[in-house]
Amino acid sequence: MKGLEYTIIIHEPWIIHRDLNCNNIFINGNILPVDTVKDQFPGVEFCINSNPPWAEAVILAFQHYLVMLGTIVLISSIIVPPMGGGHVEKAYMIQTMLFVAGMNTLLQTWFGTRLPVVIGGSFRFVVPMLYIALSQRYSFYFEPAIRFRHTMRAMQGALMISSLLPIILGFLGIWRIVVRFLSPLSAVPLVTLVGLGLYAQGFPLLAECVEIGLPQLILLVLFSQYVPYWYKSKWLDRFAVLISVAIVWAYASLLTAAGAYKTRSPITQFSCRVDRSGLVSAASWIKFPYPLQWGRPTIHAGDVFVMLAAAFVSLIESTGTFIAAARYGSATHVPSSVLSRGAAWLGIGILMDGLWGTGTGSTASVENVGLLAVTKVGSRRVIQMSAGFMFFFSILGKFGAIVASIPLPIIGALYCVLFAYMSSAGLGLLQYCNLNSYRTKFILGFSLFMGLSVPQYFNDYVVTTGAGPVRSRSTWFNEAMLVIFTSPATVAAIVGMFLDRTLGYNHKDVRTDGGRHWWGKFKYFERDVRSAEFYSLPYGLSKYFPSV
Repeated sequence: MKGLEYTIIIHEPWIIHRDLNCNNIFINGNILPVDTVKDQFPGVEFCINSNPPWAEAVILAFQHYLVMLGTIVLISSIIVPPMGGGHVEKAYMIQTMLFVAGMNTLLQTWFGTRLPVVIGGSFRFVVPMLYIALSQRYSFYFEPAIRFRHTMRAMQGALMISSLLPIILGFLGIWRIVVRFLSPLSAVPLVTLVGLGLYAQGFPLLAECVEIGLPQLILLVLFSQYVPYWYKSKWLDRFAVLISVAIVWAYASLLTAAGAYKTRSPITQFSCRVDRSGLVSAASWIKFPYPLQWGRPTIHAGDVFVMLAAAFVSLIESTGTFIAAARYGSATHVPSSVLSRGAAWLGIGILMDGLWGTGTGSTASVENVGLLAVTKVGSRRVIQMSAGFMFFFSILGKFGAIVASIPLPIIGALYCVLFAYMSSAGLGLLQYCNLNSYRTKFILGFSLFMGLSVPQYFNDYVVTTGAGPVRSRSTWFNEAMLVIFTSPATVAAIVGMFLDRTLGYNHKDVRTDGGRHWWGKFKYFERDVRSAEFYSLPYGLSKYFPSV
């Protein structure tokens, strides 16, 4: 697609110009070779500011809704039973999460980073939610529905207070100062492990029902990767997720109707059958989520501190997701002030989670960034249209429950591909680094290794002992440390940034080895003309709220 061209740098005897939106770089009319270092990712068919035809955009938007729905169903399946809820509470929690996700997605794409990102539920809030749900103070409620409401109110209070952390860091510009210390070298482990750190939600989830999970994975890889080389059609690879899910979902329905799982264990039936979610019968036809629908929030200091740790982790992981979304949307690197602005609106999203009572906090959706890569469509409008599907299915509960009843192994198969694309976005940042440097290799290897090894130690310790390895007198402190150090991206980011800013910092080659010179022009908003094209606020608001 031809975008707005700006010009023109003349180096005799070459004339170089760039297509502003989609990053086609030309030398004397010829496209620059693909193996050169590029500020913007090439090959994207619709960039942030370019839009596909309306009919195509609607289908793409539904795909984004379908992908983000899996995480919401997974989170609700984990936290609702310990809260005392059943199918009815789970169905309404999913409706509420969808409604708030729609609002947060629109706010982030309008006033936040303006990147094509979906703001949805985060797995990093599961530990704080379970900490609250399993608290002894709720063991005296013998009626499950009453216990569910009181537990939800405590979650709401903790979310609302913890939201102040990203709001303050973002709007006061503190996060802008922090991310200015981020170089391509230290960003590689952060972005890579945002996706790679979710490996437990991939094949292990698929393997809960191999007979439908594996066909889903094979078809998705076939349609999205192999078919474009065999058959020149943009439809099969662009809508590979929707086509493959429809085929395997129909196949799973046939197996269910044929009685293939009648003699199997209850766990297998729950994973494989299409009629075991209980959501369709429990969901209401029409229900409008509203603030404080569960009652007045309650606040407990320990809950707040654990939730603050989750909000901090969500902020770090969302920063990595924003960087990846900019790459797959063919935008330039996100300026520090824009990342800070996005952090503030992420905090507002967590505040809205608390007001409405979603049972979890918000983060930038990793799987939707992976879908940008699968479709090669990074259009902001498509993401905003997907929010419309979130509103529609959150209010018309029965229709939303039908889609939400897709067997989870199908979702796990999708994650195997989508999380892989997220990880590869981080590895793509290596183009800015000098890989022939021992310092670069140590920082990369050590931060990636520790980002995987430390969380594995914490997780194994919990499995064997039932608690984390930090054993202070304060339970809330122990749980907060567990939240932080079970996040691979957070551990890798802390280690990588510390080493990058301290190891041989004043050496003459350090700046170029770590790629800081490539991102130097994006530390400040006005240093690159393209920043205004991608990240300026709409409706002329940049005049009143300038980015620096």
